[in-house]
This record gives sequence, C-alpha cells and structure tokens, in this order.
Amino acid sequence: VQLQASGGGLVQPGGSLRLSCTASGRTSSRYVMGWFRQTPGKEREFVAYISWSGGTTYFAASVKGRFTISRDNAKNTVYLQMNSLKPEDTAVYYCAAGSKLSTYEYDYWGQGTQVTVSS
Repeated sequence: VQLQASGGGLVQPGGSLRLSCTASGRTSSRYVMGWFRQTPGKEREFVAYISWSGGTTYFAASVKGRFTISRDNAKNTVYLQMNSLKPEDTAVYYCAAGSKLSTYEYDYWGQGTQVTVSS
C-alpha cells in the first residue's frame, strides 16, 4: 500500500486546513487509517484514527474538538479537517494504514505534508 498525503501549507492561527491521504496498491484490505505529526527533535505524535467503516474515530487530547477525521472508501482517501489551528499544531503530518485500531501500530506510512501555523 502506498500512501500520498497532501493539503499542507501555511495558515494563520485560528484558520483551517484539510489534509488528504490517498491510498494506492493493495487497497482492497480494510485498513484503519491514522494521522500522526512530528516536529524536529520530537517523537512522532498520534493525532487521530478512523476505522474502515468510519464508525469509530479517536483523537489525541490536544486536537479533540478542533480536528475531525473522515474517509471516502470509494476514493481510497482519508481526510483530516483541522480547525482553530494553533502555532503548536505546526508539524509534518503523516498518514498511516494499519490492521487494528491503534495509536501507534501501523504497517504503512505516507511521506508527510508540512503544516505551518503562523501569523
């Protein structure tokens, strides 16, 4: 499975961005999809995941209430809608695919997209 993340950019505090992650290759499997983020010198941080059906979602406390995650299985795409962005949300965001609902155990990773929140 290959994952391609996109949608990052520069946004002012309080603004919004929507990240997308499109899967290709072995997309017939029912993967859990997750989003992570990483800043220089820090470990990769879990952000959110969504089950295959979309019926189960889970968010890190730092983004709960501001971010939403959704997916369109017909398009093999998962989305991360980020609202009320803060400077501390600045990071490279990665999408990942796995076989179980997890905040850390994933089998496939995308290349990352930069999100910068700054005035």
